[in-house]
Amino acid sequence: MNHYNKNLDKNNANFVPLTPLSFLQRAKDIYPNYEAVIYEDRKYTWADVYKRCVKFASALEKIGIRKGDTVSFLAFNTPEIFEAHYSVPMTGAVLNALNYRLDVDNIRFILEHAQTKILITDREFSETIGKALGEMKQQPLVIDIDDPTHEGGQLLGQQTYENFIASAEAGEYSHPDDEWQAISLCYTSGTTGNPKGVVLHHRGAYLNAIGQLLVFGVNPRSRYLWTLPMFHCNGWTYTWGITAAAGTHICLRKVDPALIFSLIKEHRVTHMCGAPIVLTMLIHAPENAKLRFEQTVEVATGGAAPPSQVIRNMEQMGFRVTHLYGLTETYGPATVCAWQTDWDQLDEDGKTRKMARQGGAYHTLEDIMVANPETMEAVPQDGETMGELMIRGNTVMKGYLKNPNASEEAFRGGWFHTGDLGVRHPDGYIEVKDRSKDVIISGGENISSLEIEEVLYKHPEIMEAAVVARKDDKWGETPCAFVTLKPGSEHVDEETLIHWCRERMAHFKSPKTVIFGELPKTSTGKIQKYTLRERANQH
Repeated sequence: MNHYNKNLDKNNANFVPLTPLSFLQRAKDIYPNYEAVIYEDRKYTWADVYKRCVKFASALEKIGIRKGDTVSFLAFNTPEIFEAHYSVPMTGAVLNALNYRLDVDNIRFILEHAQTKILITDREFSETIGKALGEMKQQPLVIDIDDPTHEGGQLLGQQTYENFIASAEAGEYSHPDDEWQAISLCYTSGTTGNPKGVVLHHRGAYLNAIGQLLVFGVNPRSRYLWTLPMFHCNGWTYTWGITAAAGTHICLRKVDPALIFSLIKEHRVTHMCGAPIVLTMLIHAPENAKLRFEQTVEVATGGAAPPSQVIRNMEQMGFRVTHLYGLTETYGPATVCAWQTDWDQLDEDGKTRKMARQGGAYHTLEDIMVANPETMEAVPQDGETMGELMIRGNTVMKGYLKNPNASEEAFRGGWFHTGDLGVRHPDGYIEVKDRSKDVIISGGENISSLEIEEVLYKHPEIMEAAVVARKDDKWGETPCAFVTLKPGSEHVDEETLIHWCRERMAHFKSPKTVIFGELPKTSTGKIQKYTLRERANQH
């Protein structure tokens, strides 16, 4: 026997499962009177937040929520969904933060697939939620977020969030007994079929949150503005990361450029995140809305590489941009384009070309590889040879809920297969070149081209359809549809087809451009999407 193992076992003194819940405990113990959360005229200290979260957890347990149950949230970036990132896992339950841009069918599918026991929803979504619940055989208990800053919508539940919290006494909570235990369930749109449920665990959430601090330089003096939806990969784990640093969460109900500038100035914001679309909105805000501020604001962006002009314009307004890359399956960002000092000598174009790359692994990620997906052999670091980007480490999901085949395929060969194709440069930095599954990333949202094609094919006048990504200055990418009409269907135009799609799916998924004509095919009859992509960007 190895003498380093003899009588040296794990016990309660030397091993405690990792969980981001410990961040809240620490913030409350060390910084009880620091500003924790600011939203409109509501302000909470870390002592306040801890008390509210524990009371929420107690209220959930009081009505029967237990380990492994699903609690779903449909909310804007308000204190309620932030608190849920602690309250729900305190009970051992799993938090399912819903994308509020989804349509009725997707919401209904997720609630049923996740076997949601309780749904907490902002009343603004009452119309969508009402329809979704009406189509469900077994409905979850509904609790309403009655935000006094917003008028409109109806109360669907038995009580409001605040009354629900008030119904319980503050108690104590215990850590999970297994760090592999599920903490959250996030749904991602695949290229075929229904959304897939990504199951994340306490250990990964803890580590990725720490990774965010190291990459983004967050500390107790940091003030983080929530321009990134908390439903998106749990806010890239900044819901837990900012708390780990005991920084201040500044909540924002909706992305409004004028309000963002105002909040940056008023609250001395130091950090924020968002897709390139958020950056573009700030750049093109009315001049009278672009307030000047003394501090430099760190901005992390991902989803698609920000155009060079966007980076330059942001810097001129007082922001510093960091480019990240990740997926829902990796708790959000997993790589960072870490700045090298010798890049300071490059001209603006040279700097932005470097910054556009996806870079290297987070401190808390074990490894990344660009390899041939069949042979699993790494490609040479020549910046030219294409391969699939693969990831492995403790910040990779547990797997896909109720989908063992998809999980097995994703983890083939002991690596998580991202489905993104890229190269590795001589300096080791990776750069994504294409998406092997034709996913369109528009404004930070993943859109399945096949989902749009299915809707188009339902139109009685369409014979063939194919959808690809088209570059867009505002959104990064938008869906571009190529269609071949049936003979004698000359009266169908672009506006008609866009309207057709918008009536049958979430508006942000609908094509923004429609091009008519014969579709190019291979000798076997397969549509050549790479040719269509070239055409789309020439149109």
